[in-house]
Amino acid sequence: MNTLHSSGDKEIENTKVHFDHLVEWRFNMETKILLENGTNELEVLEFVVDGNSYGINVAKIREIITYSPVTPVPNAHPSVEGIFMPRDAMITAIDLRNCLQRGQSQPGGLFIITSFNKLDIAFHVDAVIGIHRVSWVDIIKPGATVTSAEDGISTGIIKIDGKIIIILDFEKIITDINPETGLKVTEIDALGARENSEVPILIAEDSSLLRKLIIDSLKKAGYDNIIKAENGEEAWEYIVKCRDAGNLDKEVHLLITDIEMPIMDGHRLTKLVKSDDATKHIPVIIFSSLVNEEMKRKGEDLGADAQLSKPEIGNLVKVIDKLLAR
Repeated sequence: MNTLHSSGDKEIENTKVHFDHLVEWRFNMETKILLENGTNELEVLEFVVDGNSYGINVAKIREIITYSPVTPVPNAHPSVEGIFMPRDAMITAIDLRNCLQRGQSQPGGLFIITSFNKLDIAFHVDAVIGIHRVSWVDIIKPGATVTSAEDGISTGIIKIDGKIIIILDFEKIITDINPETGLKVTEIDALGARENSEVPILIAEDSSLLRKLIIDSLKKAGYDNIIKAENGEEAWEYIVKCRDAGNLDKEVHLLITDIEMPIMDGHRLTKLVKSDDATKHIPVIIFSSLVNEEMKRKGEDLGADAQLSKPEIGNLVKVIDKLLAR
């Protein structure tokens, strides 16, 4: 086990697993490197496409398997290689090389099978290098040279052993291929006529596009007083400012947070809120693509009042109504 030094001279635990002779690697409770709750760390799996290093949050991965032939789907998106059925479950295979505008992948390599937003998707990559444990503080938000705020498919950049690893936005990749997998603002219409409310709701979400969609959805549902933060640290600083000013109960009635955010993630934010006697009464909703059974256990341990997967915008409004006793 090695240690890396960040720009702030803080030691970061770096766990690296090599897969030179990988036949199949399953992620489960025995093989995952489990993080303690609320430590503001994540594990990034480094993989290679066309000679370049990219990363994915280990929490999104179900398993890694060797490439197997797929069945092409007529009239599919150019990045969809086809479908296949490992263990009797049909899975769509996505060509990451095509998504990254680097041509088409050839047979071979590996499939990283992911599970997020209630979808199981296989991403075709050339090779897997290993796992790095890093702090959200050390993830650099992509600049204009890598991506624009809404159009790029990178969520962050990390530098390890002198190498640049670009963390891809897999949710946006899937939404670009099939917009139906994204937030469905139309679900708000099914809630019927609603009265407007000035109850202050704080939202921590790093994606500018998703943040706008969530805010627009809540306003459509009648919640007009929304305070936005780009990450957990911004949200916590706002809460602390209101707490110290003695007006917290007037300024924050509910917190909605993503999990994956630079600087401070949603689990760390939840832990800070629920560990402070002056703030622990604030209802916290974790609204993330990573809400699976394991993540739900972590959120419950930290004191989250509710946890929902990101496509469920209609359910989000219903939960807000319940927590605020609307």
